[in-house]
Amino acid sequence: MVGIGGTTRPQSSTERALAFALRGAQESGASVQRFGGAFLHSLPHYAPESRELTDEQHELIEAVRAADALIIATPGYHGGISGLVKNALDTLEELRLDERPYLDGRAVGSIVTAYGWQAAGTVLTSLRSIVHALRGWPTPFGATINTLETRFESADTCSDPKVVEQLRIVGRQASSFALAFGATRANEYRDVELAPH
Repeated sequence: MVGIGGTTRPQSSTERALAFALRGAQESGASVQRFGGAFLHSLPHYAPESRELTDEQHELIEAVRAADALIIATPGYHGGISGLVKNALDTLEELRLDERPYLDGRAVGSIVTAYGWQAAGTVLTSLRSIVHALRGWPTPFGATINTLETRFESADTCSDPKVVEQLRIVGRQASSFALAFGATRANEYRDVELAPH
C-alpha cells in the first residue's frame, strides 16, 4: 500500500493523519510505503510532454504501479486539494499505458484535513472525484479532520481518539478492499487458464 500526503510544513497534521491510517492498514497485514510532504515537495511540476523524469518521479510511479491500494491525504486549500498532492497524482499519468492503467483495480482511502468543517466535506468530494477519474475505487469511509478542533501533538498522539479510530478505519478498509480485489483478479486469471482452448 502506498500513502501519499502532507504539506511543505514538516510533521503537518495531514502527514500525521496519514501515518495513523497507514498503521491501520499495517494492522490488517498490509506492507506500506509513505510519500510525505518533503518528498512531494521534491517532485517537479509534472509535464506530460517531458521524457526526462526525475528519480523521485520514477520512485513514486513504480511504487504505485506495484501497489494494490493507496491512501491519499490532503489539506483543504480554497475548496480543493493541495497543489503538492495534485502534482503527485498528475505524475501518475505515466501509468496510462499500463495493463492496470492509472489506479485501476486499486482501493483508495481518502483523508482531508481542514481548518473548519465546510472545506473538509467539499475537498473530500473533490478528492474522490479525482480518484474516480483515475479509475480507482474510493473506500466507503473517508476521514475528514477539522484541525481547529483536533490536534496531532506528535507523530503518535492525537487529541481525539475518535479521529484516530476513523483514520484506522480508512487504512483497514483500503487493505481489506485490496485483498478482495486481489482475490478476484486471481480467480479471473485462474478461470482463463482453466477455460478450454
